[in-house]
Amino acid sequence: MIIMVINSGSSSLKYKLFDMRRKLALAKGACERIGIDGVMKYQTHTGLKKETQLPLPDHKAALTAAIAQVTDSAYGVVRNINEIGAIGHRVGHGGVYFSDSTLIDDAVIMGIRKCIPLAPLHNPAALMGIEACRAVFCAGTPQVAVCDTAFHQTLPPRAYTYSLPRALCKKHGIRRYGFHGTSHKYVGQQAARLLGKPFEECNIISCHLGNGSSITAIERGKSIDNTMGITSLQGVVMGTRCGDIDPALPTFLMREEGMSADEVDRVLYTETGLLGLSGVSPDLRDIEISAAQGDADAQNAIDTLVYQVKKYIGAYLAVLGYADAIVFTAGIGENSAMIRLRTLGGLERLGILLDEEKNNAYAGQAADIAAAASAVRVYIIPTDEEWMIACDTERLTAGS
Repeated sequence: MIIMVINSGSSSLKYKLFDMRRKLALAKGACERIGIDGVMKYQTHTGLKKETQLPLPDHKAALTAAIAQVTDSAYGVVRNINEIGAIGHRVGHGGVYFSDSTLIDDAVIMGIRKCIPLAPLHNPAALMGIEACRAVFCAGTPQVAVCDTAFHQTLPPRAYTYSLPRALCKKHGIRRYGFHGTSHKYVGQQAARLLGKPFEECNIISCHLGNGSSITAIERGKSIDNTMGITSLQGVVMGTRCGDIDPALPTFLMREEGMSADEVDRVLYTETGLLGLSGVSPDLRDIEISAAQGDADAQNAIDTLVYQVKKYIGAYLAVLGYADAIVFTAGIGENSAMIRLRTLGGLERLGILLDEEKNNAYAGQAADIAAAASAVRVYIIPTDEEWMIACDTERLTAGS
């Protein structure tokens, strides 16, 4: 089966085409600046690349352009749209409605729509992608929703409950949901494979560190805690998101700065985190350069990130009792040897020993960077959320 995986943003539509029989990513692309001026980027598994500027007034036009590209006689990887057997969608927030990936029907669309107040940036965009597929593909082509929150539906009440009045929580669905679930599940399963154990027998601490970051405690293959909460703001400091703050700060800003709720949201989502701490950039690479030049704020941004990740690793070790492995993934987790070294430094008495040579030599493939004597294995594993979405889509549509 050939499956198309779609990650739809408010002004973008990213896609990847998989041949599931050959376990091969045939092509990937991105339609960007939808509704503005339109840019389409495309690359095949054989290395062919193409970038085109063209009008993309909406997501339907973007998807139509993407289908034209993957079926193109010169650059395409399938003969026609009918060769695409199913579509998998990344959905930001599934709330309490989805504990697993699910075939999309009107009821599922309604559930995704009900979660818009919890994910106002992500869920409307996902719905635009789903509606575009309904318009472009034939009616019989199945679509699957894969929610970032689904893997975390196994959190116990003691981990997901906020200490608010129960009536308010029930009315608005207020609880910890957790995010990056597709990534945490993927790297957790890959870590289990490296450990030579069934996933259901593994305790793993998964660190997804990038522009958006979260850490998950996985007990016997199930998520039991995640640093993010009802939204993707909570947890460790991120590129432009604040992470953990005093809950009274938003109302303080509203009173003292005269900000509206929307203005506070904008600040917390787009002006805080590493950008706010450093005053330089949300990109750790830029911050490292400034820190090396003596910028104290940039150095503090790095110190804060390291401290918070280390703190959560310690907390999750306490919650789990022990860990078979700690996994680093995503942009910072995979690419910053310095962050990995500093984060795990000083944890030797907890059985975590890093091999600095292996840490520095990481070259893009899954790797064990723990010292031979380490009681806890330390892995770097590139995440592949699109492949996980494709696998779930195949699982749910194999008989279609």
